[in-house]
Amino acid sequence: MELKMRLCVALLSLSLCLGLMGHVRAQEEADDVEMDVEDAIDDMREEDVEEEEEKAPGPPPVPTVTYRAPEPMGEHYFAKKDGIDEEIAKYDGKWEVEEMKDTKLPGDKGLVLKSKAKHHAISALLLRPFTFDTKPLIVQYEVNFQTGIDCGGAYVKLLAQTPDLDLEEFVDKTPYTIMFGPDKCGEDYKLHFIFRHKNPKTGEFEEKHAKKPDADLRTYYTDKKTHLYTLVLNPDNSFEILIDQTVVNSGNLLNDMTPPVNPAAEIEDPDDHKPEDWDERPKIQDPDSVKPEDWDEDAPAKIPDEDAVKPDGWLDEEPEYIGDPDALKPEDWDEDMDGEWEAPQIPNPICETAPGCGPWERPMIDNPNYKGKWKPPMIDNPNYQGVWKPRKIPNPDFFEDLHPFRMTPFSAVGLELWSMSSDIFFDNFFVTSDRTVAERWAADGWGLKKAAEGAAEPGLVNQMITAAEERPWLWIVYVLTVALPLVLIIVFCCTGKNKCHSVPYRRAQRPHLKPRTRKLRKKNQKSEDDILRRSPRNRKPRKD
Repeated sequence: MELKMRLCVALLSLSLCLGLMGHVRAQEEADDVEMDVEDAIDDMREEDVEEEEEKAPGPPPVPTVTYRAPEPMGEHYFAKKDGIDEEIAKYDGKWEVEEMKDTKLPGDKGLVLKSKAKHHAISALLLRPFTFDTKPLIVQYEVNFQTGIDCGGAYVKLLAQTPDLDLEEFVDKTPYTIMFGPDKCGEDYKLHFIFRHKNPKTGEFEEKHAKKPDADLRTYYTDKKTHLYTLVLNPDNSFEILIDQTVVNSGNLLNDMTPPVNPAAEIEDPDDHKPEDWDERPKIQDPDSVKPEDWDEDAPAKIPDEDAVKPDGWLDEEPEYIGDPDALKPEDWDEDMDGEWEAPQIPNPICETAPGCGPWERPMIDNPNYKGKWKPPMIDNPNYQGVWKPRKIPNPDFFEDLHPFRMTPFSAVGLELWSMSSDIFFDNFFVTSDRTVAERWAADGWGLKKAAEGAAEPGLVNQMITAAEERPWLWIVYVLTVALPLVLIIVFCCTGKNKCHSVPYRRAQRPHLKPRTRKLRKKNQKSEDDILRRSPRNRKPRKD
C-alpha cells in the first residue's frame, strides 16, 4: 500500500511539472532582472515606507520605480535615448518624445511616431563614422507597437558617409549602407536586413536582401510589448539577427543574400538560338500503327438498358409536376405586359406513393462496345534531342568579392518610415563594435522594461488561458499533461480489490512431525509437484 501511495504522488507531481514547464522556464529567464527591480524599489522608497509605518499601522503604499536611461560604458559610436532635434524631421509626419501610453516605468521616454498614413524622417550623426575593418558591427534598438501594426515599418537606416550628406535633406533617396528592422503589411511579417553592395567593376550599388527568417514573428508585432532588435555583422561575413537576445536568423553574406553578392562566372549566350530542326518531344505517335477494322468511333458512350422493366404502378398519364392549385394570380399582374399568368409548378402529390410518373424510359448504362476516337499509341521518339538550352559563355560582368563585410562607412542613423499605424515607440538606439558593451546596454535598458512588463502580467493560469485562446491546439497539450495523468492516478489508486492489511502476517510454526508423518508429507509434496508439472499452465508452448 505504501508503494502504491508513493507511485500516486509521483504521477501527480509529474503531471503538474509537465503542465507548468514552459511557463517556469520563461519565469527563470526574468528572475534575475526582476530582483534588480525589487532592489531598486526597496532602495528608492525605504525612507518613505518607514515614515508611513510610524504615522499609521498597515501596509505601505506600492512604490513607483522611476526609469533612468542607461549610460553607455565602453567603445561605441552611437547611443541615443531621446532629445532628438525636431528640426531634423522634414516629412509631414509628426514625432514626439514622450512616455509609452501604458508605461510600467515612469520617466521612461522615447521617440514616438505619432501620425497615420504620413511619411516620417528623422536622423542624427554618430559620434564618429563607423568603418568596416577588423571589428564587428552591432546595431540594436527597441520598438514597441503600442496600438499594434497594420501596415508600416519600424526599421533603421545607417546612412552612408558621403561628402554631400545633409541630414536636413534626409529622404528616401538618401544613400544608406544598411537597413535593418521590422516591417509588416497585411499578414506579411518581415524583419529586414539589407545592405548596399558596391560593384567593384562598375561602381554602382545594388541592394542585397537577407533570406527570410524561419521563426514565426507574429507575436513580436501583436503583443504590444517592448522588443529589442539586434544585428551582429562579423568581419568573416557571418551575420546574426536577434530579437530579445534570441537568434531568429543567421547566415553568411556570400551565401544567404538575394541576389548573390558575386554574379555567376558563366551566363547563357543571348545570341544563341534554338535550331529549327531541334526535336524536344520525348514521345511521339507510332507512325506504323493502324486503326483496327472493328474499331467503331461512332458507338455512343451510353445505351438504354435492354434488361430494364417498367416498375408496377408507374403512372404514365400523370405529369411529374403540376400547377399549384392554391396559387393566386397577383392583383397587379398585367397580361399585356407580363404575358399569360401560369401557376408555379409543384411536385404532383399523386406521384408520392407511386414508383414514378410521366412517360417511362429505360435507364442508360455504359456501352460495353464504346471505344471512343482512335489514336495511335505513343512510342519513344528516336530523334529526341532533349530540352534545348543556350550555350554558356563567360560572364563579362563577373567579379569576385570575398569580403562583402567591407561596406561603405556610415556616419549617421536615421528613421525614414511610412505607416498606417501611430504611436510606434523607439528607444535606446546603440551602435558599437563590442558585443559585451551592447549586452550591458541592453541589460540596463531593455532588461529593466522586460522585468517591469513581466511583473505586471497576469497570473500563470491566466497566461495559459490567453495562450490557448491564441493557439487553440494548446488545449490538447493541457489535457494530455494534466487531465490524463489525473485520470490514470484515480484509476490506479482508487480501484481494485479491497484487502485487509490490519492484521500482520505471521508465519505459522511447524509442529514436530513423527518420522512416518514426515514421510507421508514428503510423498504428498512430491505428488503435488507432479500435478503442477502436468498442469497446462506450466507446459511449454509446442512448436508447430
